[in-house]
Amino acid sequence: MSSIYLLLGGNQGNRAQILSQAKAKLEEELGPIMAYSPLYQTAAWGKTDQADFLNQAIHIDTPYSPMESLNIIHQIEDILGRKRTEHWGQRTIDIDILLYEEQVVQNTRLVVPHPELHNRRFALIPLSAIAADIVHPILNKAIGQLLLDCPDKLEVFLHKDP
Repeated sequence: MSSIYLLLGGNQGNRAQILSQAKAKLEEELGPIMAYSPLYQTAAWGKTDQADFLNQAIHIDTPYSPMESLNIIHQIEDILGRKRTEHWGQRTIDIDILLYEEQVVQNTRLVVPHPELHNRRFALIPLSAIAADIVHPILNKAIGQLLLDCPDKLEVFLHKDP
């Protein structure tokens, strides 16, 4: 089994419910969830004229390779209504592979660690909640340190259920 760290996010529909459905499908298809962060709310990043996102990091133990994991993740996104129409656009669900063990993967379909992880508070804050001491395999810094060093100033708030 290998440790994979994912970031779940979405800003369409019942965001909390869709993230919950994504977690259930990931546990069913990818492997047992070992830890998950609280839900965090952030303004959209990149394309800012859209609804706020909810984000959550999860740690799964999986028997699948990074590429097999990506294929499973894309199937789950499709099941949950993900439409890939606009870069950084609105979406019901987005599931990104942030880290996969200490592996470095670089190909046309997948780059791990996520190439922008160290620049995005909306990813680092949830990941830090469950894996602050995990070391980024390229930058050789713990996730908690990357969060302290992060240049991104986007505010990230703990989500409060309505």
